[in-house]
Amino acid sequence: MRFMMLMIPSGYGTAPAGTMPAADAVAAMMKYNEALKAAGVLITLDGLHPPSMGARVSFAGGKPMVTDGPFTEAKEVLGGYWMIEVKSRDEAIAWAKRCPASDNEIIEIRQVQEMSDFPADVQKAAAGLTELQGKSAS
Repeated sequence: MRFMMLMIPSGYGTAPAGTMPAADAVAAMMKYNEALKAAGVLITLDGLHPPSMGARVSFAGGKPMVTDGPFTEAKEVLGGYWMIEVKSRDEAIAWAKRCPASDNEIIEIRQVQEMSDFPADVQKAAAGLTELQGKSAS
């Protein structure tokens, strides 16, 4: 089972461009990341720049409209993510609980949808998705 663990740092939505974490926080997080890798559960991970450097594309009325960050209406924003492969939701939660997050951070855990989760008509409509994802069809 694949799970995405989403880091949601409070206040990151209004962080100015170029905001960087403290070196000691990064060092602690690297130990955690290395433990994920050593356990063989880590697929990928990345940190994200603050929303002030981002953009949103909305489609009201079917027409794309670009809004540059920061996004004042955002209550929560992502600061980064891990993609892990574990045997259960409980195992994903156990890994999230080991994260050296600070008091102002939350990790949201979301299971990735697998093709086998969908009915046959949806699987047929998504034919070719595995190739787009760069995975072998199994």
